[in-house]
Amino acid sequence: MKKTLKSQYIESYVRKNKKWHWRKAGEKSAKAAPAAALLRSYHFSDFKTAFGFMTAVALKAEQMNHHPEWFNVYNCLDVTLTTHDAKGITQLDLDLAAYMETLAKKMGGK
Repeated sequence: MKKTLKSQYIESYVRKNKKWHWRKAGEKSAKAAPAAALLRSYHFSDFKTAFGFMTAVALKAEQMNHHPEWFNVYNCLDVTLTTHDAKGITQLDLDLAAYMETLAKKMGGK
């Protein structure tokens, strides 16, 4: 089983990556999940670019065997990263978030 990351490590990550937010375990949200998660919204120029981003992330996620939760409407994408079997945030989540950030910059995502 994967180990969840310590709070100070997650806090450090979201301080450095200001567009990512940390939902702590048990916090109320629109998606009331019990596990801690990283949250981020992306905005692209159009649907085709947003969908292309999702496709590239899906291929990487499949390679990692670590899949995001996401919700897409036209050019907007809301992402939730958590490791369900660990019931929290693991290094896999940070690795996938880093990949997504690099890709979004290349594709003009904000």
